[in-house]
Formats: sequence, structure tokens, C-alpha cells
Amino acid sequence: MMRHGLILLTFCTTLLGCAVAPAQERRPIAWDGLGQDPNKGPNRPHIAKRPATNPAPATSDPNQERERVLGTLRPYSDAWWAVHDEIEAENDRQLGTKLVICPRCVQAAPPDGDVTGSTR
Repeated sequence: MMRHGLILLTFCTTLLGCAVAPAQERRPIAWDGLGQDPNKGPNRPHIAKRPATNPAPATSDPNQERERVLGTLRPYSDAWWAVHDEIEAENDRQLGTKLVICPRCVQAAPPDGDVTGSTR
């Protein structure tokens, strides 16, 4: 009997924790891209997308020419590494333009210089 009471108490406490959660807080939810976007619920307006009749020409990939040159060079030579590093730098630059980090998530560096240790 005591065991059933403990289980019932645990279950009720869990449900109470879900019911007390603040309902007015509407922050965006991280979405993995699978299924329906939880940020586009019934309370969030959908932005109508109109089809592009004349799509803009695709921007040329700056790495395309570099990759062609890379294929003509002897693998792992100094010239090969130079072109390879240029390709990687361009990929990093493109990723940096797409990557968005929440300003609240990034803490400011301490004013006294380079500090190593915990992330707190």
C-alpha cells in the first residue's frame, strides 16, 4: 500500500510540474529540421512565399576554380597545400556568414586578458 502511494505521489508531482510551467513565455524552440517546425504553431503567422518566376542566377562558387586547380597539382606538394588552405579558408568564411550565435549565449571576455580555466 505504501508503495502504491509513493508511486501515485510521484506521478501527481510530475503532472503538477508540467501544469505550473509558464504559458506566456514564447521563445523559439531549437528545431532539428525533421517534421513540422514547432515555431510555426497556430499562434505564429505563416509568411506566404511566392514562387520565383525568374530565379536569380546562382552565384559562382569561388572554390570551383580552386578545386579544378587542386586536381591538376601533385598531391601534398607545397602548391597543393596552398590551394587547399585557400579552399578551407573560403569554406570557413562562408560558414561564418551563415552561423548565428545568440548574443546572450556568448559571454564577454574578461578585461584582464587571456584567462584559462572553467567556462563559468
